[in-house]
This record gives sequence, structure tokens and C-alpha cells, in this order.
Amino acid sequence: MIRLRWLFAIFPIFLLSFAFAEGTRTWEQSRFEELSKGTTKGVAVRSTGGLELAPAFTALSTTPSTYIWSIAADREGNLYAAAGSPARVYRITPDGKSVVIFEPQELQVQALAVDKSGVIYAATNPDGKIYKIEHRAVPATQGSKDKKSSDKAKDSQEKPASAADSAWSSSVYFEPGTKYIWDLALDDAGNLYVATGDRGEIFRVTAKGEHSVFFKSDEAHIREVAFDGKGNLIAGSDGSGLVYRISPGGDGFVLYSAPKKEITALAIDKAGNIYAAGVGEKRGGTSVPTFTPAPVSMPTVPSSPSAGPQSGIVITASPSAPAGISFPGPGTGAAGGSEIYRIAPDGSPSRVWSSREDIVYALAFDQHGRLLAGTGNRGHVFAITGDDEFTDLLKASATQVTAFANAPQGGIYASTSNLGKVFLLSATPESEGSYESDVFDAHNFSRWGRAEFRGAGNVELFARSGNVDNPDRNWSPWQKIELRKDGAVSVPPARFIQWKALLRSGDPAPRVESVMLNYLPKNVAPDFDEVTVQAGVRYQALPKPAGVDLSAGGVQQPHFDTPPPATHDRDSIGVKWSVHDDNDDQMLYGVYYRGDADTRWLLLKDNLTDKFYSFDASLLPDGGYTIKVVASDAPSHSPGQALTAEKESLRFEVDTTPPQVENLTASAEVDKIHVTFRAVDSFSNIKRAEYSVDAGEWQFVEPVGQLSDSKTGSYDFRVAAPADRATSLTVKTPGQLEHVVVVRVYDRYDNMSSAKTVIRGK
Repeated sequence: MIRLRWLFAIFPIFLLSFAFAEGTRTWEQSRFEELSKGTTKGVAVRSTGGLELAPAFTALSTTPSTYIWSIAADREGNLYAAAGSPARVYRITPDGKSVVIFEPQELQVQALAVDKSGVIYAATNPDGKIYKIEHRAVPATQGSKDKKSSDKAKDSQEKPASAADSAWSSSVYFEPGTKYIWDLALDDAGNLYVATGDRGEIFRVTAKGEHSVFFKSDEAHIREVAFDGKGNLIAGSDGSGLVYRISPGGDGFVLYSAPKKEITALAIDKAGNIYAAGVGEKRGGTSVPTFTPAPVSMPTVPSSPSAGPQSGIVITASPSAPAGISFPGPGTGAAGGSEIYRIAPDGSPSRVWSSREDIVYALAFDQHGRLLAGTGNRGHVFAITGDDEFTDLLKASATQVTAFANAPQGGIYASTSNLGKVFLLSATPESEGSYESDVFDAHNFSRWGRAEFRGAGNVELFARSGNVDNPDRNWSPWQKIELRKDGAVSVPPARFIQWKALLRSGDPAPRVESVMLNYLPKNVAPDFDEVTVQAGVRYQALPKPAGVDLSAGGVQQPHFDTPPPATHDRDSIGVKWSVHDDNDDQMLYGVYYRGDADTRWLLLKDNLTDKFYSFDASLLPDGGYTIKVVASDAPSHSPGQALTAEKESLRFEVDTTPPQVENLTASAEVDKIHVTFRAVDSFSNIKRAEYSVDAGEWQFVEPVGQLSDSKTGSYDFRVAAPADRATSLTVKTPGQLEHVVVVRVYDRYDNMSSAKTVIRGK
């Protein structure tokens, strides 16, 4: 038997790499998942892969408010923005000039609607009202008087009652008596429809100011309302994610129960298709997809049964409102990402878009009929072009894109929160855009070869390299890649690289389909972690995957380690090693051994592809040994370019020869049996000895001197002679009986031998 003097800890080895290293390698980027990790400026990323120029997107106005929840435009293209923290209504002209026209006492201006005559209806929250805001002419003397009053208030360090432009008047138009007002919509007759919560009611207020409950839902909140081409009011709820179609007479019909709990946006195209955005996970009853919660950058507050929606934003109180009041915002804090559904004119629903990360706050159509989705909490705008096909158009310099409105010349106004800004999304693309790829880590110092480009139009490609993962830390300057020539990437050899594309408008329109960089890592030797030798273990070879060539020059060797099955075999020695290669090269292994007194290594087995090997212990004479494993990356390199590494195990001992029993004698005395013998082992110490008399139980016996610490041991002992149990008729003395004495001895490695002697009776 064999045993190690020292044992290594054994750890399972898991997946190492999916790639197979064979000389020159490539880094290609073409898919959305890869390109979306880069940095865009005026460039859009298609879900089907590739880059194109994005629509021009310019900042029009930055407001003092943190949140803009709703925007609406009048016939002249002036934009009105409903804001919170502080609560205001801003009027923003097409050239970006902004003025406050309304500042309520409530914490939030949630929704806006502008009628044909330019009258503005503004809804406030919480416990809010509908205000009617109108423009009025202000006499010059009155304006002077207002200025003097303002100066007087400033001198006395008192804030004016309102920062609103005095050219605009406001009055309470309607008080629904509900906790929240979520959305407003005007029909062709000038009737105003008010979506509310916490009782799920929609009110209708006529042009004369008469009001009534138009529709009562069993949901807690009606979040969104919009009119279709037939005069029906389409409404979305929070709670069960219902989309209603409500006739002009107030009869409601549930068109769709969405998998998500809250409908945050609605849009209806010219063909009558209804698009609804849903967020949040339903609680029980309905099976919904499981998504990773989107990161929420706005603080949330706990909800209560009377506090409206479960997720919300803490809205900072305005100077004129009580401090410490929290207010929930639509869709904020929702977990599980979002989805967009299309309800066809025949009522059939389908999902057209989904995201695990982005929460949809707004939907609209651009000049080309594409569905735009404004999202948070990364501030992206997506253009939905088909079922699960989209373009990541742009990223705003704010956290949430919350609303859209039509702008002059086919453009789209877009509002944001965190910070409260207004942007203009043009109907035409940018004249120039740039894209910087994600940083690529080759994991080793590498030489960079040619670039391979697929695309069209006016596109220039650049590259830079460095040896730290941050390009701002002393990388090489951008070097242009001459795509029309050899496409050489003239950057210094380094571990990291990055490419940049400049797209300029023209005919054909510029686009990037894919960029591939060729590179050659500098070869480095394999690196061992450990070599472990175990006695009494035999490792079983695993089945090889189809197509794997196990010859010395084989290719497509799997680059993952599965712990080999091990069986107990006391006559075997198992060797296992852990090694990695920074180049992910394929490996061949050789196993060698050397005895304590030997000066050279002897080969046990070479051309191994597994990271383990078992062999019979009887191949080695008794003695002390060391195993050495040599790893070579030759299968991945040309002759003469391969590198090797080696590692030795700790010393172990092999002992397969049992000890010998010598000079065994046994004699009968009056009532005792006297036994003597000698145990001898050629390599290891005697561990223990045992005896049995007349097939009795084995009994331990100590050597002379009691210590078992030598390759030899002398044993001299007396035991009581057992009585004859074979007969009860004749009584004999112990000296008259015949006895069988058996002894057995073990060495340190549990190799055992035995001997027997017989005492003849008289």
C-alpha cells in the first residue's frame, strides 16, 4: 500500500475559457449587445446591429425644476411644461426663451392640455385642482408697479408670492376632490377629460365648466388617457395594467390586461393601432416575465393603502408648500423593466418591445411614423421599428425622458427629469456623429494588425491603444485607419485597444455594420497553480466531445476542466494538476518521476491532454519520490515558438511490499502459551502486530520496549492458554492440548503479512 507524507488540498476546476487560441486572433463588434457598450454622440445603434446617424438632438431649455412631467405645444410651436420641485408651468418659445407663467401652492404640476384657442389647463398634485391659464395684456404702468413691489420685497428679504409672469392669469377651473390627477385630454368639442386616482375616476368638464364623472373604474388609478380616431377615449390603469376603450357615452370595455401592473404611456397611430407601455410586476394571479429590476436613480418612498401607487418619488416641497411631504410619480421605482404592447384595430394584442433595464415614461410618433419611447433611468430614446426591432436613438443628459410633444417642421419636443430640461428632436439626422467603442482587453501584450470594416457612406475609423484600462491615462493618440488602403492599425503594441468611428452625412447615408481588428498576443508560458499526488486513487477519463482531436497536434481542445471521477484503488497513484495560460493556448502535458537517490527524471506518460493521470504503484520500487508535470503550448504555435512550464509535487513515498514475520515460536507452559517472533520491513517502520489463538479474536501486542519506531520489531509475550471446548468428558491440562497460534504484522502503509505455528498436545 502507498501513502503520501504530505497532501495538497483539492479544489474543483471550473470553466476557464470559451475561446481557442490559434495564432492571430480577432475582435469583432457588430451586434447590438456589443455596440451598446460604447459611447455615442449623434449616432444611433440598431437592435439588428450596426450604427447610423441619429436625429439631431439639441437642448432647448434647462429649467430650475427637477422634474418635468408633461409638455404640450400650441399652434405657434410654443411649448408648455408642467414641472415639480418647484411646481411651475413654463412657457418655452421655439428659440428656447423660457418664462414661468404659473406657480401653484401644490407640490406638483402633473399634466397639461392646450385647447385650440391657446388656453392652458394645468393639473396639480396632490389633492390638486385643474387650473385655467390664459394670456392677458399687461399695461405698462402695471408692469412698473409690479417691478417696484418686487424690489420692495427683495429689500425686506421677503420672497414674492409668485415668480409667474404677470402677463398670464390663472384661476381654478375644476376641483375633482380626489387625491391625484394624472392626465388630461381634450376632445374636438373642447371637453376636458381628467384621469384621477385614488378612486379610478375619469371626469368630463364641458367648455362651459360643467363637470361629471364620465367613467368609474374598479382600479385605483387611471394613469393615461388619449383619443382614438373614432372619438373613443383610451385609458390605461395602475393596479392590473388595464387598457380601456370608453365610448363617447361613457361605456367602458377592457381591451387588454397587460402582464405589467401599470400603464405609463399611450399612443395611437393613424391606422388605429393602440400602443401601451407597461411597467411593474403584478402581485399574484397573473404570470409575468421575470426581469432584473432596472436601476432607479430617483429616491422612492414607502406606500400605504391611501398613498396611491406603490412606487414614487420624493418631491421637494416648494417654498410656499409644507416641508416633508412626499409625492409618488408615475412609473418611478418600478421593478422588472418595461414592455410596449400593440393592440390592433381588431382588438388582438401583441408585445412589440421589452427591456430589463429601461422604464418607459412616454410614447409618440415621429415624422416617419416610427414609435418613439422615452425611458429612464438611463435617459434613452428608442425608435420602435417592428416587433422586437428598434433603434437606440440617443441618450439625453438627464435621467428620465418623461414626455413628448409635436414641434415645428416635423420635430419632436422631449422633456426630461433629473434634470428638468426640454430638448428638440429634429426630423433630420445629424450632419456628423461619432462613436467610441468599449475598451477591449486582449489580456496580454499584443501586436495589432489590420482592421476589417463593413459599412457604407462617409465613415472614418480611428484606433488607440494603452496598457491601463482607462483610455484617459496616457494612451496613445487616435490614429486614423486608412480603410481604402491596407487597413493597417498603426497603434503601439499594448494590452488594451479602442476604436472610434466618425460618420458624416451624404449619399449614401453613412452606416457601420461591423468592425473587426486582428491582433497577435505575445506568447507567455503556462503557469501552474499546483500539482497534487494522491495514493489509493484512480482517475477515470471523461468522454471527449465530438470532433476533438487528441493527437499531439490536435485542435479544438475544450478549454474547460471538469473534475474527473475518482475511484478508490489502493494499488494506484493519482496525479492531478491545475494550470492556466494567459493566451488561452491549447496544452499538452508530460508526467515524470524521480526517486530520492536518482539524479534524472524518468518519463511516466507524455502527450496528455487531460489534467490528470493515474498509474499502478507497483511500477515504482519502494521508496520516496517526486512527480513533475511539464506543460507545453505547442499545439497553438509554430515549431520553435512554443513555451513550457513545469512544477514538482511534494515528496511522497511508495511502499507496496509487506513486512516479514521471522522466527515465530510458540510453546506451552503450565497454564500459559509463550510466543516469540520478529517482524522485519525493507522500507518503512513496523506499525503494529496482532495475534490469535485457536481462531479467537485478534489481540494487539506491543513489541519488546513497547515503541513501534523501527523497521524491525521483536515480540515476546505470554497468554493464557484457552481450555478445550471440544469435549467435556475428559479434562486435560493446558499442556496436554493442541493450539494454533497466528500472528500478523503491518507496516506504516498498512501492508500486511501473517504467519502460523501449531503447539502439539502431549
